Amino acid sequence: MKKVLGFIAALSVAALALAGCGGDTAGTSSGGAKTLKVGATAVPHAEILEAVKPVLEKDGVKLEIVEFNDYVQPNLALNDKELDANFFQHKPYLDNFMEEHKDVKLVSAFGVHIEPMGVYSKKVKDLKELKDGASVSIPNDPTNGGRALLLLEKSGLLKLKAGVGEKATVQDIAENPKNLKFQEVEAAQVPRTLEDVDAAVINSNFAMQVDLNPTKDTLFIEDSTSPYVNIVAVRAGDETRPEIQALIKALKSDDVKKFIEDKYKGAVVPAF
Repeated sequence: MKKVLGFIAALSVAALALAGCGGDTAGTSSGGAKTLKVGATAVPHAEILEAVKPVLEKDGVKLEIVEFNDYVQPNLALNDKELDANFFQHKPYLDNFMEEHKDVKLVSAFGVHIEPMGVYSKKVKDLKELKDGASVSIPNDPTNGGRALLLLEKSGLLKLKAGVGEKATVQDIAENPKNLKFQEVEAAQVPRTLEDVDAAVINSNFAMQVDLNPTKDTLFIEDSTSPYVNIVAVRAGDETRPEIQALIKALKSDDVKKFIEDKYKGAVVPAF
């Protein structure tokens, strides 16, 4: 009897172990198709992913899109294997994120598009109209904050210390002739400051979420030489997974290039 009970207990432990293995939702099978969970911000990333869903289904991959509204959780979720990939950031941001989170090991699998960052205002029609002491909101994360300051330098509003590049902070402003006052805000929240500041430097994906048109509503915008290509990120070593390769193949197609060009009309630019 003891042997029988022991055998049943062993079977129970094995069953629980198998159930635990099946609890990981990323990369699981569903009805014969392999499920690929990809984290993304809503616009344009999730929209672009929706466009490739039918293509992936033909390749036996079911794409599940998980939407995020911040720049931190998608990388943490990917690193913790809650996702198979994410699509929301550019390489400089990812590099900086991993410097700050030493346990995160992610890599770029493919560069998809550029979202030109722009300067917006509801108070002035031209940057020359900004008065002395005008308030300007910029993203508070190191990479996008530096990118915003570089854009403001290119617009002629300020001058940065030599050599600071994309790591520039407000402390690196060497010349500020208009005595601009900076408000550093989480990137997704910068559009919400437009009513309260004189100008705001906004990432195009967040601008489009509040119905701002980057090609029409900006007072100054990045040109096509921008190095900030938005990427599909994966855990180091997962680049060659068949499902990831299928996603890359679908994203780098002529159909996706046309979708981006037709839908966003210059507000999002294909990078392949």
